[in-house]
Amino acid sequence: MQTALLAALESGRTDLTAPETRRWLAGVIRNRAAFDARTSARRRRREAGWSEEVLHHAQRGGGGSPRGGETEGAAAITGLPPALRVTALLALSGHTRREIGWLLNLSDTALRQRISQLKRALAGAGAAASADPTGTLAFGKIRRALLGPSRRPEAFLASHDPDGHLFVISRSQIATPRQQTRE
Repeated sequence: MQTALLAALESGRTDLTAPETRRWLAGVIRNRAAFDARTSARRRRREAGWSEEVLHHAQRGGGGSPRGGETEGAAAITGLPPALRVTALLALSGHTRREIGWLLNLSDTALRQRISQLKRALAGAGAAASADPTGTLAFGKIRRALLGPSRRPEAFLASHDPDGHLFVISRSQIATPRQQTRE
């Protein structure tokens, strides 16, 4: 509703009692709901496909997969709640505590609580909390290559995509802002 009202104000439709404005708002809300439903369905399909792939690979015995050698411990990760699953996958792919906190927009206290919950959930699932449920990670050399660039003062995130391409996110080196500001 707030998004629809904001869109109405931005488009100059300030008379909310007018019938045409109400019809317009109903259309905006309907279109936004359809967009959100499509997005949610795509996300569920994406996550279900990934979970099935990991479980199928774990049942085959793991080892030698292009995703870094998932094993039967991957089933424990797919059974976790989404927030814990994302945290576990980021940790297992070699992200630092600072990077995970930044990526998930979590304070240090919230991240510590999530890690504690993750350890309890893995211990409850029968997996050792200190064990690596994905087996030997293939990302060690990539992560070591990222240490140098990530230590630059202006860099606050260094990572890689699934294909192994490195990237570093940092502040702009241009002193003047490039975006136009409204006054």
